[in-house]
Amino acid sequence: MAKDKKMVESITSMSEDFAQWYTDVVKKAELCDYASVKGCMVIKPAGFAIWENIQKELDRRFKETGVENVYMPIFIPESLLQKEKDHVEGFAPEVAWVTHGGMEPLQERMCVRPTSETLFCDFYAKDIHSYRDLPRVYNQWCSVVRWEKTTRPFLRSREFLWQEGHTAHATAEEAEARTQQMLNLYADFCEEVLAIPVVRGQKTDKEKFAGAEATYTIEALMHDGKALQSGTSHNFGDGFAKAFEIQYTDKDNSLKYVHQTSWGMSTRIIGALIMVHGDDNGLVLPPRIAPVQIMIVPVQQQKEGVLAKAQELKERLMKAGFSVKVDDSDKSPGWKFADCEMRGIPLRIEIGPKDMENNQAVFVRRDNHEKTFISLDELETKTGEMLDTIQQALLDKAKAHLASHTYEAVCWDEFVDTINNKPGFVKAMWCGCQECEDKIKEVTGATSRCMPFAQENLSDKCICCGKPAKKMVYWGRAY
Repeated sequence: MAKDKKMVESITSMSEDFAQWYTDVVKKAELCDYASVKGCMVIKPAGFAIWENIQKELDRRFKETGVENVYMPIFIPESLLQKEKDHVEGFAPEVAWVTHGGMEPLQERMCVRPTSETLFCDFYAKDIHSYRDLPRVYNQWCSVVRWEKTTRPFLRSREFLWQEGHTAHATAEEAEARTQQMLNLYADFCEEVLAIPVVRGQKTDKEKFAGAEATYTIEALMHDGKALQSGTSHNFGDGFAKAFEIQYTDKDNSLKYVHQTSWGMSTRIIGALIMVHGDDNGLVLPPRIAPVQIMIVPVQQQKEGVLAKAQELKERLMKAGFSVKVDDSDKSPGWKFADCEMRGIPLRIEIGPKDMENNQAVFVRRDNHEKTFISLDELETKTGEMLDTIQQALLDKAKAHLASHTYEAVCWDEFVDTINNKPGFVKAMWCGCQECEDKIKEVTGATSRCMPFAQENLSDKCICCGKPAKKMVYWGRAY
């Protein structure tokens, strides 16, 4: 058991060093590893399986709203990127450039896509002709490259996986409806599947996507009180359409510009999963996203019939639609328990000779370590109930954390004190001026996370300058 205990202790405590705790969990749960390519990561099977489940569930939800998947090239010619001035300026510091093809210098350098607005616009300009061609509701699953200076597994890497939706509509109203629809889809997915509560709102002009008219966001709060932008949806209006000449002939035979949207979620959401639900024993995965929902651990597996019984339980549960594995390795039960906890598997089922005699199994919850004896006659039913209970408990716990770490401030001193001493979101009024936004960041390190759709009037004055307030804003330090 000393060895088993030592394996768990190799994770740095959250309270001691949260950043190191995060790195320890990522590596010891074997989600990803560092690559020889600086700033990039190798996503290992356990990590990629989580992304596959995210992809599968998001893709299903996308298609229910009429989305179709496509794929665009990875390279963007510089002349194409330059067509939308604000957009290229926003991404210029992060662009990776290709200058040679083989041994020959290229006549025009190309960037490795940091995002694909320009490619979709170029395509839509050739593909959309009539009102009958609209709407175009496309999405692609791909990787993108952004030359980040400081990187961290899942949260920020030079290449990462994501989906990016790009749509074209006949009217501004249709584009706005799609923009909000996709943001709500992301929020519902986070809460219903990942058990992560989020704040829904609009980004300030300073924080919005380069080239967008409006950016909507879902903001999640990590265990250490820092915010994480977890998904965004952008309304482009007709700005890109005018830059790329995306026009269509309307029913009245007049030429009109399309209105566009873009929306995306990336592998950084895996970082959110880790930091919202994890504990000092390792990863904690909600059942609806866990690649392995149940680990069956045979106790005294050398005894006659124990392994066979474990396999029988596995087959019963798999037939009932659960994702199950049996740990039949030659490690000790204590090591297996610790390993199961490290990997965040929601439910552990223990079965041994005494359990077999009593026609029972031991259920152990990952979220609170609670043990329950379950009759094997009720195995499938009780397993489903237990997984649903765990899923709801994780969401409730995360909601309670969000509520208890969301504060209000109505004067400057109170605001600064709260930001510095109480990690979390701070709700405060804002006049709408970027000068105040800049000062808040300079003095406190906090940024505007969003102007929530659910507005509150905390006071009539801006927290920074004292002038009349226009919006209540969620502020916080962020990843």
